[in-house]
Amino acid sequence: MLDCKRSSLSRMASASLLTLWFYISIIGAMADNSGNIPSSIGIGALFTFNSTIGRAARLALELAVEDVNNDPSILPQTRLDLYAQDTNCSGFLGTIQGLQLMEKKVVAIIGPQSSEIAHIISHVANELHIPLISFAATDPALSSLEYGYFVRSTHSDYFQMNAIADLIASYGWREVTAIFVDDDFGRGGINALDDALGKNRAKISYKAAIPPNADKSVINDLLVRVNLMESRIYVVHVNPDSGLKVFSVAKSLGMMAAGFVWITSDWLATILDSLNPPNPDTMDLIQGVIALRQHILDSGLKRQFSSRWNKMLRNKDTMSSLNTYALYAYDSIWLVAHTIDQILKEGNTIYFSNDPRLKDSNDSSLHLTSLKFFNGGDKLLKNLLMTNFTGLTGQFQFNSDGNLIHPAYDILNIGGTGFRRIGFWSNFSRLSVVAPEILYQNWANASNSSQQLYSVIWPGEITTTPRGWVFPNSRKPLRIGVPYRASYKQFVSKDKGPENVKGYCIDVFKAAVSLLPYPVPYTFILFGNGSMNPSYDDLVEKVYENYFDAAVGDISIVTNRTRIVDFTQPYIESGLVIVAPVKERHSDAWAFLKPFTIKMWCITGVSFLFVGLVVWILEHRLNKEFRGTPREQVATIFWFSLSTLFFAHRESAVSTLGRFVLIIWMFVVLIINSSYTASLTSILTIQQLSSRIEGLDSLISSLEPIGYQVGSFSKDYMIEELNIDESRLVPLNNPDEYAKALDLGPRNGGVAAIVDELPYIQLFLSDNCNFATVGQEFTKSGWGFAFPRDSPLAVDLSTAILTLSENGDLERIHDKWLTSAECSSDDSQVDSNQLSLASFWGLFLISGLACLIALAIFFWRTLRQYTKYGSKVKDNPPEPVGSIQCTSSFKDLLSFIDMKEDEVKKQKQRVHHSDGQPV
Repeated sequence: MLDCKRSSLSRMASASLLTLWFYISIIGAMADNSGNIPSSIGIGALFTFNSTIGRAARLALELAVEDVNNDPSILPQTRLDLYAQDTNCSGFLGTIQGLQLMEKKVVAIIGPQSSEIAHIISHVANELHIPLISFAATDPALSSLEYGYFVRSTHSDYFQMNAIADLIASYGWREVTAIFVDDDFGRGGINALDDALGKNRAKISYKAAIPPNADKSVINDLLVRVNLMESRIYVVHVNPDSGLKVFSVAKSLGMMAAGFVWITSDWLATILDSLNPPNPDTMDLIQGVIALRQHILDSGLKRQFSSRWNKMLRNKDTMSSLNTYALYAYDSIWLVAHTIDQILKEGNTIYFSNDPRLKDSNDSSLHLTSLKFFNGGDKLLKNLLMTNFTGLTGQFQFNSDGNLIHPAYDILNIGGTGFRRIGFWSNFSRLSVVAPEILYQNWANASNSSQQLYSVIWPGEITTTPRGWVFPNSRKPLRIGVPYRASYKQFVSKDKGPENVKGYCIDVFKAAVSLLPYPVPYTFILFGNGSMNPSYDDLVEKVYENYFDAAVGDISIVTNRTRIVDFTQPYIESGLVIVAPVKERHSDAWAFLKPFTIKMWCITGVSFLFVGLVVWILEHRLNKEFRGTPREQVATIFWFSLSTLFFAHRESAVSTLGRFVLIIWMFVVLIINSSYTASLTSILTIQQLSSRIEGLDSLISSLEPIGYQVGSFSKDYMIEELNIDESRLVPLNNPDEYAKALDLGPRNGGVAAIVDELPYIQLFLSDNCNFATVGQEFTKSGWGFAFPRDSPLAVDLSTAILTLSENGDLERIHDKWLTSAECSSDDSQVDSNQLSLASFWGLFLISGLACLIALAIFFWRTLRQYTKYGSKVKDNPPEPVGSIQCTSSFKDLLSFIDMKEDEVKKQKQRVHHSDGQPV
């Protein structure tokens, strides 16, 4: 019994021990697991405390850490500790402060604020695997893979500069002056701007670099040089704390007046947002300026935070108003908090280890071994870039390139005591007056009507868009190259006057320049030796190389030249034409016989008689009009057949067969008649010129030599475009050589034709009437003035040329130099299409002879009748006495001629009856 009790007690003790061990194991496991979750985690912050961005960012970071620590849904067992270091706007001190932060075993650093410090400290971050989350370092170069542990929690200046480039392109400006701080931040942004402008065929014409921390005297010297440049479009990309110095100096130099355009990156909007209320003196400096600001959706979270901030501002807890960089700084803390919370929930530990590569030497006091390697840095970095949450700035998420999604900017126009928003820019919809978030939701709203901006009040309180450039008075006169021609000097030639040149092209240029709203000093420089025409391609090349500032003359606008320079609007039409010797074919008196050959005439005549005979055979038994005496029937056959030529036959066909034959024949007659009329018209009215070269096709297929003007693009065109062998081309210098070569012809050492531009040929033909253009003009171009690429003078002179054309001045200049009265095309026999008597006197002769013969037969027959029967008409003829008898006989003759044929026949019957002759 005792043994049983002992056994029972033993079992109870064993069960108690097992239960105790179980609880101890659970407590131990819980203790081990809680040991993986640190009670606090350090985060560093690196920025300039006493700066426009830093004053707002410091409070935003503190509020964010406070909100994270008070939020039980995130890091419930861990407290965030913020360690902030002041860089004092110094790259050196900022680097030292960054190293000191890393000594404190921070898992991430919010910052640095400066792009310059970010470039340096990123190399340390790469080695120690400590992510840098910067809310203000916007240099696009920091997006390089070289800076693997740099995370930008704001938008890169790459997008901001694309917004500025689109803004410049929307107003049609082509050149800008960049004013920037000469550090990594300034240079990186302007390089991005240069690339963005290049996509829109614009460029930075001058880069004005301001040394960091420059005083007003340095800025003054810089802006004086800037004011000497042509461009009046200024893009200012500087730090917020020194940027207003630029406008203060510009105001004193008179550079904030009408005609100037100032565009700033978002630093100016940051200043204005940080000022509460706006300083009237500051606003007076920047009237008419266009500024960008990072676009942030006006959400409920943002409004609540703004209200909280304004309350603190009223309580004097802060001296800075809320700006966009403060909002991004606040969200940066939450970005790190969300990432750390996720890492801890996944059971990962956060710990640091020594880096064996960092060793302190015996004589060094740097304590490099205090810098620890963050073992979870790569995991933290990966999760940072995958984090997605909604913050004060909207949806906080990174794309595959490591940039925040949906970059967008407000475009502000400064005026009065504040500013107004004139539109938006986003990487999705570019320029628009519709908010980007609306366009993201519905692309259909991004219509063409939304791709615009509201009106702008520019410096000087003008609403008209400035031209964007001026011709500064201090600049040297334009060096204008002018071809020193050896021929056709009406267009341009050397002169003994003060300008050294004269001609049609020179007068057009001077008239256009006189219409410009600003003075343009220039000097003409002859190009060539005057003994032969210079190469116009070489002249244009000199403009491209900036040896000449422009080229003025008879310069054709052709493809290879437009690739390297810009041309003005053409001031005269031009194109290649072919000139050949011609001889007029004079039409003779028998030209009306030429439409048909002799054989055709014979066959046609026989066919008329044959058809007349056939119709007579088919009709004479049924149709009384085809009956009568043999002589009458023969006459009917001839009359009927020939009268069908004019559809004037009076006899009608009554038989079916006759009508059938007549219908077919009338159709044949219609065709013959129409063909004859058309051919005769062509013979008598169209120029009849004889030349072996009749147009472009015969010119190409011919193997005969072709002339061209020295210096003209026609040679290259014929070789490259028409594939004419160069050995066929003969260079000619002047109109005399033209005429001589054409007169000699290809068999005597001359040319078969000449290919040249229309204005030259018109002038040549005005003095040489035995040549003419053959075929059609086979190129279409014009003459213009050449300027370097993107030259604003080319645009303004184009407008002036159009004005000259509209008011008639261009035509008057043309008539002054190019009108010739010696052999104009209007009076030339070659070009005349008027018909002369020489082409028709044969027809008039035949008609006159027919009339004379018919009258002769008629009067012969009538006199014969009168002699035989007329004297016996009266019953008692009076005795003629002297002149009375002659007068009476003439009257009787006229009376006899006037008698009807029936009365004559009756008289004939009476005479035969009185003579007893049978009638």
